[in-house]
Amino acid sequence: MEKIDFELRGEFIPLDSLLKATGLAESGGRARMMVAEGMVQVDGRPEARKTAKIRAGQVVSLHGAQVRVLADPTQA
Repeated sequence: MEKIDFELRGEFIPLDSLLKATGLAESGGRARMMVAEGMVQVDGRPEARKTAKIRAGQVVSLHGAQVRVLADPTQA
């Protein structure tokens, strides 16, 4: 399983933007389609909201890849 650490810039990132930023989706449109098709899980549960607010500490899973969202170091 591929594990990706994503450093958050700010309070949250929309789910579709996170998928694009990590390279798990080649475009925002593809990211939204993957969410709509039920391919994405957040913290082990299916997520159907394309722009769900993903915050530090959450884990997003898709296609055998796991993205761990880390806190913005400038907000410490």
